[in-house]
Amino acid sequence: MTRIAITGVGAVSPLGTDAPSTWAALTSGASGVVPLDTPWSEPLTTRFAGLVDDSFQEALSVREIKRMDRSEQFTMAAGREAWNDAGAPEVDPERLAVVIGTGIGGIGTTTVQEHVLAEKGPRRVSPHTVNMLMANGSAGWLSIDLGAKAGARTPVSACASGSEAIAMAREMILSGSADTVVAGGTEAAVAGLTMASFGQTRALSKRNDDPAAASRPFDADRDGFVLGEGAVVMVLEREDHANARGARIHGYVDGSAITSDAHDIVGADPENQARTMRMAVRASGWETADIGFVHAHATSTPAGDINETRAITGAGLAGVPVTSTKSMTGHLLGASGALSTLATVMALRDGTIPPTTNLDRQDPEIELDVVANRARPTDARVAVVNSFGFGGHNVALVVSGI
Repeated sequence: MTRIAITGVGAVSPLGTDAPSTWAALTSGASGVVPLDTPWSEPLTTRFAGLVDDSFQEALSVREIKRMDRSEQFTMAAGREAWNDAGAPEVDPERLAVVIGTGIGGIGTTTVQEHVLAEKGPRRVSPHTVNMLMANGSAGWLSIDLGAKAGARTPVSACASGSEAIAMAREMILSGSADTVVAGGTEAAVAGLTMASFGQTRALSKRNDDPAAASRPFDADRDGFVLGEGAVVMVLEREDHANARGARIHGYVDGSAITSDAHDIVGADPENQARTMRMAVRASGWETADIGFVHAHATSTPAGDINETRAITGAGLAGVPVTSTKSMTGHLLGASGALSTLATVMALRDGTIPPTTNLDRQDPEIELDVVANRARPTDARVAVVNSFGFGGHNVALVVSGI
């Protein structure tokens, strides 16, 4: 069986501007959710988010910062870290691909330049606007940076985008269309328009008095999700390809499944989510009994966490430990699945499951073994990563350790 190895990781998250610092913060139970101090946030019902420290821009040139949306900047910083972590491998450009998912793309650029147009006229709009707002910009920029000519792809499947990018990378390698794929997700959607819209749907937490405690998956007192930002990028290649060049392997993506609910534009179908998990396990060659834990999508919404509990139970995984690191970072939308995958790979590598923080009183309807508040040692070899998005997008990945 051909195994797909993860040989490089990079991250820009609310918990750190690289993968090691992000992982250390996840295991310690830290929070990257902070109050917003911008004028546009003052009238909002939710005035906090998971924010990235701007020091990540040290990995970029001044020219790049000026020409790229924040979501593209995240991708470049995380992508370069992942590539260097993989040893900057020598790859035939025609056998190297990039797949970066995003839920929204350059929404920050869109809102800013729309304001410029309205207030100052068309001649003041940046000529780089289209390049900055287009969803495929991140994949395009990174492919140029790495010289990747086997494809620059952009799955846009809401909150499942990052996981779908990793699944697509696995499929490209297995199909023979690429030897190495740099894949992940990015999002920079902490903006007035998105937060106002989510607020109107009552999807966001309103714990303005205690932002760090606002994201509380599985807790009985959860009142909505917390918006976050960032990017996670990984280098994937065939195991034999990695071994031939003496690469360090962090873990493996052994299975994946992508389905759609065909049910509701925002409402989930737990039965189909369960089917997605079963399909991913079957594709991996592992058995349900081999799964050591589940990194849940669990965003901290009242309905979503209940639906996923039903899905995990329906997939035959109700007895295994479950966690959701969104409790610490907030929900990174299109980057969330990639961040969840990073956390899972590191957990299997280091034998430590990061906790679901802020879990003071577990919802009695959620009959799961949630890793609450403190990291838990594990000897798990295999885990499932769930990602679900508006539009009925479902992705499950099966990740294994070395």
